[in-house]
Amino acid sequence: MPFKEKKKIKYATFALLFALFGIVAPKYAAADNDGSAIKTVVIDPGHGGHDPGTNWGNGKYKEKDIVLSVSLKLGQLIKEKYPDIKVLYTRTTDKYVELSERSDFANRNRADLFISVHVNSTGTSSVTGTETFVMGTHKSESNFELCKAENSVIVLEDDYQSKYEGFDPNSPESYIIFSLLQNVHLEQSLRFAELVQQKYKSGPIYANRGVKQGGLIVLWKSTMPAVLTEIGFLSNAKDRSILVSREGQNKIAGNIFKAFCEYKTEIEQIHGKTEGIEKLRPDEEYYAIQILSVAKPLGPDAGDLKGLTDYDCIKTANAYKYITGRYNSRNEAQRNLSAVRKIFKGAFVVKITNGKIGI
Repeated sequence: MPFKEKKKIKYATFALLFALFGIVAPKYAAADNDGSAIKTVVIDPGHGGHDPGTNWGNGKYKEKDIVLSVSLKLGQLIKEKYPDIKVLYTRTTDKYVELSERSDFANRNRADLFISVHVNSTGTSSVTGTETFVMGTHKSESNFELCKAENSVIVLEDDYQSKYEGFDPNSPESYIIFSLLQNVHLEQSLRFAELVQQKYKSGPIYANRGVKQGGLIVLWKSTMPAVLTEIGFLSNAKDRSILVSREGQNKIAGNIFKAFCEYKTEIEQIHGKTEGIEKLRPDEEYYAIQILSVAKPLGPDAGDLKGLTDYDCIKTANAYKYITGRYNSRNEAQRNLSAVRKIFKGAFVVKITNGKIGI
């Protein structure tokens, strides 16, 4: 059998084992969020230490330095406005952190959001702009090239082949595994990524390359909504002048922070925790938002729940209906409906009376 065919079979088998036996299942449980929104954020400045990332001017400007500065500025903004939120970093100095350790760190600390900050580069100096990735399968050659570049740093790690289950960052077949993984936080990751890209539109780097999916190891085993954002191209002269300046870094960090604030508000609304809403006892009459109706009950990690943890299930004669939020009036529930529909598009307001659901 030709070597190429053997290689395909090897990776197909490898991917099947991942799907059947859960080899890639995280070692840590998902964040135990009680519905009061975001408690812990992990910010990941890419690269570091002997891994400079992309660089320019014979090493004068290094990705590892730029992203560390932006990450620390972002964390400070979050801490200043939300002192109750725990902000953690995968690194705060110029040191190398293995890719697997970055997501493991977020998992161990039961983070509610993971933000990895990077700088882009390409051989074409005219290419400019920002883009934000979530975990998924690459749909274009350019996405694959970026994923290869970001994943290639694993070769700097000792015994990386056994550590990453034989994953080869340069082999398209290796990326089969990512097409088989179900990310229960995909919708929330996409929403945060969309908000980040929206805020980038205000500059200082105006070209918006959008939200994309890719097989990125740093996002691979995260048990929370997670994104990797590329804040500009060091290979582009105009982007570079912004990326290396204090003013440019402040504005970029400010844009990610604005996205975070909006995302936090949306999550709070989805969980029915908006200020002034008093929760009622289960035996009282209240209003809620129905998000799903299914024939069989769902497990807590079911993909249909899209990472939501604050919900109730009401069994009817022929279905299991999932609701979220608890409001004193229909108007209060209606005010939160638009935020919920960003995650559950068919959501609508219902009235709960003595544990029974009605319109």
